[in-house]
Amino acid sequence: MSDFETDYLIVGAGAVGLAFADTLLDEDPDCHITIVDKHARPGGHWNDAYPFVALHQPSATYGVNSMELCPDRVDEHGHNAGMFPLAKHAEILSYYSKLMSERMIPSGRVSYHPLTEYLGGDVGEHRIRGILSGDEQTVRVRRKLVDGTYFQTSVPSTHKPTFAIAEGARFAIPGDLPALWKETDNLPDHYIILGAGKTAMDTGVWLIEAGVSPEKIGWVRPRDSWMFNRKLLQPAYHRIEGLIQFQIDLVECAASSKTGDEMLAKLGQRGTMLRLDESVTPKMFHFAVISEGEVEMLRRIETVYRQGRVTRIEPGKMHFGDDAIDVPDNTLFIDCTATAVPFEARENVRPFFEGDTITLQLAQTPFVPYSAALAAFLEANFDTDEEKNALCPPAPLTDSTDTYPYAVMANLMSTAILSNNKKTDQFNAKSRLHPTGPAVARLIEEKDPRLATLSKVGPKIQKLMPEVVRLGMAAKAIHEAS
Repeated sequence: MSDFETDYLIVGAGAVGLAFADTLLDEDPDCHITIVDKHARPGGHWNDAYPFVALHQPSATYGVNSMELCPDRVDEHGHNAGMFPLAKHAEILSYYSKLMSERMIPSGRVSYHPLTEYLGGDVGEHRIRGILSGDEQTVRVRRKLVDGTYFQTSVPSTHKPTFAIAEGARFAIPGDLPALWKETDNLPDHYIILGAGKTAMDTGVWLIEAGVSPEKIGWVRPRDSWMFNRKLLQPAYHRIEGLIQFQIDLVECAASSKTGDEMLAKLGQRGTMLRLDESVTPKMFHFAVISEGEVEMLRRIETVYRQGRVTRIEPGKMHFGDDAIDVPDNTLFIDCTATAVPFEARENVRPFFEGDTITLQLAQTPFVPYSAALAAFLEANFDTDEEKNALCPPAPLTDSTDTYPYAVMANLMSTAILSNNKKTDQFNAKSRLHPTGPAVARLIEEKDPRLATLSKVGPKIQKLMPEVVRLGMAAKAIHEAS
């Protein structure tokens, strides 16, 4: 016998689960939702993130549909000056707490169970357990289980290093760095960043802005990355010209290239993509977004190790397999090697809608909250799994330069599918999380002259789409074989 009942049991109170719940509240006013999460407060992996983390992209399209994340203004200082704000760690956690306490729970239709783990279930009966109490409960789910944990996001504080750490080696994760002020009598003489992704970049920027001389920083970068230029990805209503340029650049460079590397190199020549070292051809692409100011700052770190992955650290020495490199004494090694989305999650693609289970994935890469909100809209407004899945085939989360054209092709196809359906087209026009929908609707309403330029994008894409598909299908084959 069940302890309580609900219509939808959502596993995960992070960006994915909450974006789904928020939209479902509006689209299905009769449903009841239960949310369980291992963390003590809403926000998912943001609870475990380092304190100086911020969004990579403007906050205008992050969070949930019903509530703005950051004020609609332009930053005047720092490396994001002249662009719209990037929500910081504390702001994001506060946002999700406010969402839960002021919208979801007061609705009377949401039950929230923090510090609770999902144990599994079948045929409508599911089990949960309080992490601290150990008490188990059975939940009867009248409609569907919603899995908001597909991405298995890994952050430094929950990541286990894959290299050995010898006794006496000074080791830290990014979250430890703000507490260095407590060690003024024993500050490191040198810092080495381990990892090549956006966490490592954030760490390098933080160290330099905190006053550490770039000469005292080393950086282990086994491979370099291409990154989106943030100035082109600003909120659509205010900076539609940049988004138009970005979209045209993507299709023109894809259509005129034979490989992903060639496409990204052309995007780099246009300034659409950025890289840290002009002499190195990046092989990694994880959809990171960066400013030109951050790139300029990070290029000041000139000691870069490219020998591969570190296998062991010890006082005064760093190992790469059988090779060892001397490093300054009293070096602090900073582990930034956590993979945001593990490869097993990338490989485990399944339909969004399967009977009594909804698996929240990407409908368009890398728009995580939007994809979850879209899934909720489809759940509430379409009848069959076949209809719903036809409107949101899972988009690929590619990670390399070779496979990125596959994601570009998939996004363009998804856009066409959704715009050709009256219901989903109307949803996109009002969804705060959609990168362009509400802005375009507003421009049309205001008869904005910028629509003339925007109107040229569709015909350009249509003309070049066969060549985009050619490159995208070749990248798809590489992605599926890797």
